[in-house]
Formats: sequence, structure tokens, C-alpha cells
Amino acid sequence: MRVTVNGEETAEPARPGQCLRTYLRERGWFGVKKGCDAGDCGACTVHVDGEPVHSCLYPAFRADGRTVTTVEGLAGEGELHPVQRKFLDAQGFQCGFCTAGYLMTTAALDDELRADLPRAFKGNLCRCTGYRAIEDAVRGVCQVEEPAPGEAVGRNLPAPAGPQVVTGTARYTFDLAVEGLLHLKLLRSPHPHARIRSIDTAEALRVPGVVAVLTHHDAPERLFSTARHEHPTEDPDDTRVLDDTVRFVGQRVAAVVAESEGAAEEGCRRIAVDYELLPFVLDPEQAMAPGAPVIHPKDAAGARIARPGDNVVGEVHGETGSVEDGFAEADVVYQEEFRTQRVQHASLETHGAVAWFEEDGRLVVRSSTQTPFLTRRALCALFDLPEDRVRVLAGRVGGGFGGKQEMLVEDVVVLAALRTGRPVKLEYTRAEQFTSATTRHPFTVRAKVGARRDGTLTAIQLRIVSDTGAYGNHGPAVLFHGCGESVSVYRCPNKKVDGYAVYTNTVPAGAFRGYGLGQVVFAMEQVLDELARRIGMDPVELRVRNIIGPGEPMMTADGAEEDLHIASYGLDQCLEVVRGAAAEPVTEGQVPPGWLLGEGMAMSMIATGPPGGHFADATVTLLPDGGYDLAVGTAEFGNGTTTVHQQIASGALGTTAERITVRQSDTDVVRHDTGAFGSTGTVVAGKAVLRAGTALAGLLLDFAAEQTGTAAADCRLEPDAVVCGGQRLALKDLHRAMLAAGREVAAAGHWGGTPRSVAFNAQWFRIAVDPGSGELRILRSVHAADAGKVMNPMQCRGQVEGGIAQALGATLWEQVLIDERGAVETAAFRRYHLPAFADVPRTEVHFMETADTIGPLGAKSMSESPFNPVAPALANALRDATGLRFTRLPLTRDRIWQRMQAVDGIMPGIC
Repeated sequence: MRVTVNGEETAEPARPGQCLRTYLRERGWFGVKKGCDAGDCGACTVHVDGEPVHSCLYPAFRADGRTVTTVEGLAGEGELHPVQRKFLDAQGFQCGFCTAGYLMTTAALDDELRADLPRAFKGNLCRCTGYRAIEDAVRGVCQVEEPAPGEAVGRNLPAPAGPQVVTGTARYTFDLAVEGLLHLKLLRSPHPHARIRSIDTAEALRVPGVVAVLTHHDAPERLFSTARHEHPTEDPDDTRVLDDTVRFVGQRVAAVVAESEGAAEEGCRRIAVDYELLPFVLDPEQAMAPGAPVIHPKDAAGARIARPGDNVVGEVHGETGSVEDGFAEADVVYQEEFRTQRVQHASLETHGAVAWFEEDGRLVVRSSTQTPFLTRRALCALFDLPEDRVRVLAGRVGGGFGGKQEMLVEDVVVLAALRTGRPVKLEYTRAEQFTSATTRHPFTVRAKVGARRDGTLTAIQLRIVSDTGAYGNHGPAVLFHGCGESVSVYRCPNKKVDGYAVYTNTVPAGAFRGYGLGQVVFAMEQVLDELARRIGMDPVELRVRNIIGPGEPMMTADGAEEDLHIASYGLDQCLEVVRGAAAEPVTEGQVPPGWLLGEGMAMSMIATGPPGGHFADATVTLLPDGGYDLAVGTAEFGNGTTTVHQQIASGALGTTAERITVRQSDTDVVRHDTGAFGSTGTVVAGKAVLRAGTALAGLLLDFAAEQTGTAAADCRLEPDAVVCGGQRLALKDLHRAMLAAGREVAAAGHWGGTPRSVAFNAQWFRIAVDPGSGELRILRSVHAADAGKVMNPMQCRGQVEGGIAQALGATLWEQVLIDERGAVETAAFRRYHLPAFADVPRTEVHFMETADTIGPLGAKSMSESPFNPVAPALANALRDATGLRFTRLPLTRDRIWQRMQAVDGIMPGIC
């Protein structure tokens, strides 16, 4: 076999059955990505004799005698390909895992396909961007700016890793070669609830290449939670690395470690397991009923499970005022039950980790994680390892969305590495990502609200049941968060909440963008919309009359959170944007004849970080060449924090962003970092960066002032020097002089995540609905965001657009379906409708003019919050169009059509 790859001839034969993707990656062409292995996502796209193909479906032997080009070979001699340059100029990526596929597809487009991008990109998926940035890149729109030194904050700076992303040289979790690597595969349970009576591994160990088979006999007895929080006590200890009881279809039963993936897979097939089947329960209400199977018969206090015998892992009960009195005072009362479904994070890089040992025996774990430091802490506790003997790091992470605020793979990889003494790799397949990772928590919310005729709210009452699945990772915290800002944003004297996070024998739920708020906001914003309609009041006006204002307490049913403040206020501006959009007329000819026209809005509030403290350390160092090194702990997975940290530091040091090198997401880099979750990348880690940069600037100016005999106030930093009056000290010379004088050339910054502020969002849709088919078409989408001082408008806009696109998926199409035994039925992208280019409309994004008094340089968070108001806004628009209240997600075309067919009469929004 002879194949030319990027101009280099290769004569190595392919293995039987090998696809071109693995053939290329095994030879170091890591720009070819694995996203699905089914031809669904396009991340593996390469050119074969100039034609784009999905290399995961292309048999490697067919490349014999052909020329293959990967993204690494797209550029010419030292020059970027025009398509690569366009993607850089438009910043047509976020995490970048899909970018190579888009580049290779775009580079092969002819004029006809370039004019029809929905068709051109039907084989490519992006979970991060919302696609507008990708379209801008194809169209040649330039978004990036080059601000003056020290003036990067508030400008459209490009991501520092951009050149690596577009050339395929950015290194994600598995983009490295490890000598002597073993491969781990997992045998998983076929039963929803069973006790393992025995496991026979003898036949598995006879498979050539199998090195070890690990079962519950080899795993620590210690219980833990896969959820990662700064305070581990927030989650129940209900999980073992490998357990003798399985609680959902897809749970780990055994791990096979082998010289190849094929041998490991065959080893899994050879394991014989004798199960004692146990009764199971799939519905959370049934799970709480008397006589239901107990899923975790553990000590409540020891495991931190609220009521194990009732399958309740966590619960919240609170009341302020008296809702009974409040409903008695109301002129109008409305109540309804709302349901949200399971949704997969669908980050294109699946969960996975590699572990190996350094020469001195120190363990290194490279993982696709949002929480390197918390993962190290958990691994050390689980395996009784000293923290200085364990290093955890993340490369560039291919998407997270909360799903990688878990320890789903690192524990079993470390167990295998410790047992074999060799490097071990585990990389989830796309099917495993669906069946055995985590999902968004399905919620059932029974909401009841009362108001006077003038729109004043008199009572809010919620009963919430969250299905946390077979394990309680994040279950209590998601429930508590869902009951928080969704209620406290409204001024009402009487509020009551009863909430339950409940075990079922289903795939576990976990952290997901919005962290419970989106599920409850879906209910709250619909009952308020219906209340407005029944009173005869504009829905925006009803909210204006009831939202909290600056300086007012944010009261949940449990009272106010002490460290949560309105440190800047743009909610009134958000509602005015929505009101203005609704006042604009429909474009002529936009609504097809006979279709129904509807408009709807919703709003939400979110804390700019989790409660209880979220910690970040940063260090900035002056380098011998006059540049700077910035060390931070937080991970980059398309959230844009690396760019923002560079901007913040460059502003503090009076330099340009490119003179600052960022090292990150590595436990060797800084003392501690809680992690990249809870929308904390800018407001927590960014504040630590600001403090470090400001402190170093002070050290440099003070020393320069001493050296020149100038007052420090008369000194200023420039990109390559300190100017003191008429004297100019080059930073390279200053570095040498400071070291010679025994002075520090580095400074550290720390922030503990408290006090916290709040961010606001409002979403508005104008839609058309076909009563004959149930098709819903979004005619216009407008989003207003109060992000405080926007550090990077281009990136922040991308975060908003990506959040809206992901929320539209959860609103209209996406659903993890389970069968009568709890097994996941939608275990591939082609069976799970992820929004594609053609599905996502452009959204008009508006940023409010505010500056926060807590966040760094006035900034607030804006990564999770755009997701939350989307579903209720669309449901409210659907109510406006059809006269029907849709209470269950997703709002699929067939569900809309069936509901409309069941109702007689004239539709209110008919055109």
C-alpha cells in the first residue's frame, strides 16, 4: 500500500477493517478528529484526490495509490490557505474541535455550494458557535481588531490558539503519541438493576494482547461522587470505580486493558457475568412511592443522601410569607405542570483520559476535563496518593457545557495504570457518550402563580421533581440552583418551593449549561405569560411591574443568599430591547399564507458564579525577552477565557496581547483553581489575573522608579519598556536588573469567588406555524444580554449565539430517549437531532450598557445564561400563534401538529 499524505509518501499497510481516520492519526496527523465514527459530524473530513470524504467511513485500503490531504497539509509553503485565513479573521470557531472538518469542506466548495451553505454543510456539525461565525468565515467577514497597547479590553481580539486551530496543530486530549500505550475498554451492564454474583474473566485473559481484566474485586471500596465541586460534601458519596451492583443499563461492570482496542473489545466480549436481577424503577414519582425498589440502600448521613429509603438524594423546602394567603388575595390564579427532557451535551470531543508515569514514578493524567485540580484531589483521595505525586492536565478541550465537570473516566484509567504500571488510554465512543456519560436533568415542575388585576404578583408556588438517574452527581446542587434565581428575580411577598432530586434506574444526569435554571425558567416564564394573557396585560409590562430592581433583596423561598448582590443592573434595558423588537412590523411576505403568526418573550437571571466559594490563582511573570508568562488554572474549551485573560493582563501591563504567553489547565502551573464551570472563567479566574497583572505592574514601576530616581507616578509601562520621565528602560534590561537586585519578577493573584453579582438575559421570537404540518419557522430572533463590561464583544456574542443554538436544539428536537428497561435508544447523532447549519437562525444580539462593581473591570458572566430564556420564549410564541399552551419539551413538529389537530376552532394567529 502506498499513499501520499500531505506530500509525504507512506508505504505502511492498513490493518484489516481499518478506517482512514485511524490510519492517519496513528501516523501523527492529529488534525483529523474523531467526533462520531459514523459519518455524522464531519470532524474527520479530509481530501482524497481533492474530494472531501469522511475519513471515519472511508476504508484505509482504498487510499492506496491516492493523494490524501489533511488540514495540516492545506496550507502552502509558510502561507495559510485562503480558507484558513478567513476562519482566523472571522474567528469561525470556539472549541475548534470541528474546525478542521469545516475547513476541509469549505476548501472544496464550488460556487454553487458556496451559495447554498445549508446544503454544503449538511455533513458537518458544530456544538459551540451557533454557526453565524462559520458563515461569516466562509463569506470573508473580518471580525478581529488590533487595538493599541494596553487597550485590549472591550475589543475583538482573536483567540491566541487560533493559528493552531486552523492549521490542525492545536493539541486536544489524545493528540499525542505515548510509547507503550495500553487501551482500556469497558464491559457495561445490560440490566437496569442487578447484583453481580460472579464474574469469570479467564477467557478474556486468554485473548492475545489482553494484559489485565479489572472488576469490583480490584477496585477501592471507597465511595465517591463523579461530580466535581470545590466542596465535595455538596454531592452524595454513592459511586464506586467498579461496583458489584449495577443500577442502569450502561454502567461499568469490568475493564479490559490490552495492547490494542480490538483486543480490549474482544476481551470484553469474553467475560462471563452471572447477574441476580433486581426490581427497577424508571419514573421519579414512582421511585418516591411506598414499596418502590431502593436504589441506594446506604447510610443517609455517611453517604449524604437525604432519604435513601425513598430514593430522594436531595430535597428543598421553603416558604416566605404565606402562599395560601397570597392566592386568596389574587384576582387571577393559574397553575400548570411542565416537563423537560433528557438532553446530551454532545461535545464533539468525547470523554477520555490518558495516564502514564514519569521517570521518577509520578503519575500524570491528561484528560478532557473542566476541572484538573478537583480531579487530582479526587484521585488522590480515592487511591491514597499524595498530591505532589499526581499531575492532572488538560490539553485543548473539545467542548464541555458542564459535562466535563465530572470524573467519569480518570478513576478507572488510573486504576488500570496503577495495576499495570504502564500508560493507559480510555476514549469514549459516541455511543458510550450517550449511554454512559451524563445528561441534563429531566424536570417536572408544577407551577402556580397568583396576581391582582394590576399585574402585581401575590403568590408563587413550585413543586419540582428532578430525575437524577442512577447516581446523584450534581443532583442536589442542580435542584437547589433551579429553585434560586428563577424565583428570586421576581418581587413577590409569598413564595413556596418543594423540590426533590430522585434516583431512578436510568442513565445519570449531571451538570449541564444553566445548571437547573433553564428547566424551572421554562415553567416560570410560561405561567407568567399565561397570567398576563388572562389579565389582559402585555407580557413585558407584567414583568416590568414585578422584577426586582437595584438594591432590592433577591428572595428565594428560603430567603436571600448573603453573598449575592445586584452589582450592576441591566434587566430594564433588556426588556426595552424586547419591547422594541415586538413593536417592529412583520416583513411583507415573510409569513406564508395560512400559517399562524406568533410572538413570545422570556427573561432570566443568573448568579455570576456558584455559592460557597470558587477559587482561582494566577501568576504573571516578566520573561527575559521582555514578554510575559501568564499562568492560570482554568481550562479552555471554547469558552474564550484564554483570550479574555490575555486581554485583562495586557491592559494591566500596558502591553499587547501577543506579548503574553498563557499556560493553563495544569496542576503544575498554579497552586489551585476550582475549575471552568459555573460561568466563572472571566469573573473569578479573570479577577485573579487582574490582581496578578496589577501587582506585577506595581513591582516593575516601583523598581524602575528607584533605578531612575523618578516618582512612580511619573512612570508608565509600554509594550517593551518602562518610561520614567525622559528615561526609557527596556523590559529585558529591567528583568536582568531586578534579578541581580534579588527582586521578584513575578506576582500572584487570587480570587475566592465571593461576593457574587447577577447577570440578566431576555429572549424574543417571532415565529410562523403551519397548521397543516406542525412546522415551526423562526422569522426573527432577538436576544438582550447584560454582561456588564463586555471584555471581547466578538467572543461574547459567540457565547450568546452558541447558547441560543444549543437551547433551540433542546427546545425543538433533542431528546435522549430510553426504552422500557431504561436503556438509551438514541445512541448516535443520526438518531439524535443535533442542530445543524440549516436549523439555526441568526439571532440579533444586543449587549446592555452596564459595569459591574464586583466583576473584573466591570465584567459579568455570559456563557450559561443565554440558554435559559430560549425555550419559554419559543413556547410563549407558540402559545401566541396557536392559542395552545405547550408544556412539554421538545416542541417537535409532530407534537405541535397532533396537539393542534385535537383542538377545534379558529387559530388566533392566522394570517
